[in-house]
Amino acid sequence: MHKLLIFFLSATVFVNGFSQSGAVAAWKQVGAVKALNAKDIKSSRWSIGGETLDRDYANYNAYKSYLGPLGAKRIRLQGGWARCEKVKGQYDFAWLDAIVDDALSQGVQPWLQTSYGNPIYEGGGDAALAGGLPTSPEALTAWDKWVAALVTHFKNRVHEWEIWNEPDLSNKFSAKDYAVFYERTGSIIKKIQPQARLIGLALCCSGWPQYAETFVTYLKSVNKLDLINTISFHGYQYRPENTYKNAEELKKIILAAKPDATFWQGENGAPSAKKGEFVGAMKEYDWSELTQAKWNLRRMFGDMGSDLEVTNLFQISDMYYGSGDHMAGLNAKGLLKARPDRSIEKPKLAYYAFQNSVSIFSEKITRVKKAEFSKVQDLSAFAYKKNNKEGSLLTLWMSRIAPVEDSSENRTISFTVSNVSFKNPVYIDLITGKVYVIAAKQFKKKDNSYTFSNIPVPDYPVVIADKSLVPIK
Repeated sequence: MHKLLIFFLSATVFVNGFSQSGAVAAWKQVGAVKALNAKDIKSSRWSIGGETLDRDYANYNAYKSYLGPLGAKRIRLQGGWARCEKVKGQYDFAWLDAIVDDALSQGVQPWLQTSYGNPIYEGGGDAALAGGLPTSPEALTAWDKWVAALVTHFKNRVHEWEIWNEPDLSNKFSAKDYAVFYERTGSIIKKIQPQARLIGLALCCSGWPQYAETFVTYLKSVNKLDLINTISFHGYQYRPENTYKNAEELKKIILAAKPDATFWQGENGAPSAKKGEFVGAMKEYDWSELTQAKWNLRRMFGDMGSDLEVTNLFQISDMYYGSGDHMAGLNAKGLLKARPDRSIEKPKLAYYAFQNSVSIFSEKITRVKKAEFSKVQDLSAFAYKKNNKEGSLLTLWMSRIAPVEDSSENRTISFTVSNVSFKNPVYIDLITGKVYVIAAKQFKKKDNSYTFSNIPVPDYPVVIADKSLVPIK
């Protein structure tokens, strides 16, 4: 095995407000990643969140000009029963039509969630995160009618439907209650749109395996395992890689019952504000635009390395939750910084990091499972092919702890990787988007292995790729 050399970086320079290794700064820059609009991308695994519009916590019209240029090919939306049906039996889909149609016009495919409850009905549940399901006979009948109307209205534009959000966050119903509700809702959707993809669970908290076991046991008992197409999960962990053990246990339970099920990371992202200034997941920690961008990149490329079919980053805009919901105040997880009136102040570093990532890693990306990396302590590393073309792409980051503000986790490493190919390797910083030449003396080929020497690797993903696979401006 190749002998490894690991050094801590001794110099940094500041780029866009954050430190970048002196080693990279001294390299020859050949350009920067060319941001691809969603219209320029045929297909992609990347989705962006557009949640909470049903409750006016963000403003689609304020951020829509940023959507297509971001490059995501999907957007997650919540159907908003309580917003659609304010008068019993009367549906207003105009607000959602405008969003769906605009997203489609920008090359972004919406996937819709049937949620939440509707308090105009007694026993109708809550129009809020962690609220209750509809339970009364009248409310359940009204729910059925709304779901049928929603699917009928959008079936020619929307093909992927998620049933509820984070049911395990609520203490108002059980896993068995959710399973029964999922069967009820999924059966309505499939009757109207037989080829629809159903997305279930959307779990956020602890106890995923137990929740999933109850879910599949019930569906099996009523002979409705065919309603399982895709399972989504969230799971906000300070060190993002800690999610995957729970996710693997979840996969095992689902696949034992439904071997053809697929898995999405349906909602995840880091905030950008300091502790005490925001609400929502991971509020007990201090954050900045830089640590948000780093964390998001680690979630994106950890998901891809775990062979998840889709990653949905939460979300495009900051949100301001209203009183009476599960929480109230600023949720600072947006890629766009929003003002209290929901207008957009500016894109954050995380916006550009996402944009750079999807511009490189869209179309047909295949993980090279036979690629073998020489062992480097705390290194997360994966290899990929793109569009079946010649050349490889590597993603590399230090993952010992959660992302930090300074450069203390950055290292310069040497490593060997096999079963990949490079003709003209370049190094890409996904936050700045800058593309650098890797000097010939820093990589050597022997048989089907390449040794890279003195490569700076920070606590967020960077890329080594054959230059031909990177859109460069």
